[in-house]
Amino acid sequence: MDATILAFGQPEPGVAYRDRPCAFGIAVQQGKIACVRVDRGDRSYFDLPGGAIDGVETESEALAREFMEETGLEVRGTACIGRTAQVFRRSTGEPLRNLSGVWTAEVLGYSLAGKIEDDHELVWLEPLTALSSVRHEAHAWAITLWLRSQQTGLA
Repeated sequence: MDATILAFGQPEPGVAYRDRPCAFGIAVQQGKIACVRVDRGDRSYFDLPGGAIDGVETESEALAREFMEETGLEVRGTACIGRTAQVFRRSTGEPLRNLSGVWTAEVLGYSLAGKIEDDHELVWLEPLTALSSVRHEAHAWAITLWLRSQQTGLA
């Protein structure tokens, strides 16, 4: 795996961004990509499932936990397809820099009891809809990379 990190977002001058190690994933069923719609009222948005790495978790462990908490999907990370740094402000206004491994993920099952983030809704989107809907450029890049791999048979 290449250790090159691609940077996304426009840092605001004079703003200190807190680095946050993360893992996000692309899971596909019937040609559609799993995304989460995060309910923030009139500021709701779409993301790839995933999030912060807790404690001594590996990226693949964090990916599996975050998928379960956000969507109820049990997944296994199959391959890290890239590393990104995305600067942004949380809905609370906190400036963050997500330092993320982006993974392909195999869906193993579903557990409604495992889904604990009530403000996250699992939605299955057509790849081009997902590409144009996710809030982070890093997620759009990952979807583009995945799409290209599908076109060339490299997945």
